[in-house]
Amino acid sequence: METLKFKTNIKCGGCVANVTPFLNEMPEIAKWSVDTDNPEKILTIEIKDQLDAEKVIDTLEKAGYVATSL
Repeated sequence: METLKFKTNIKCGGCVANVTPFLNEMPEIAKWSVDTDNPEKILTIEIKDQLDAEKVIDTLEKAGYVATSL
């Protein structure tokens, strides 16, 4: 399984709750998590299918957050 990582502005549990429906709707994602303790708020995504990083970035923008690929 491939892993994608992003620097985000997802800062807290409330932010994680806001992005959850957006990321959970993406069938290519097997599982995901955000390390809110890390200063760069790293989003780690394990993918089960091909997934373009830009699609994740666009999805997070729709949820109101910013992400950049690491």
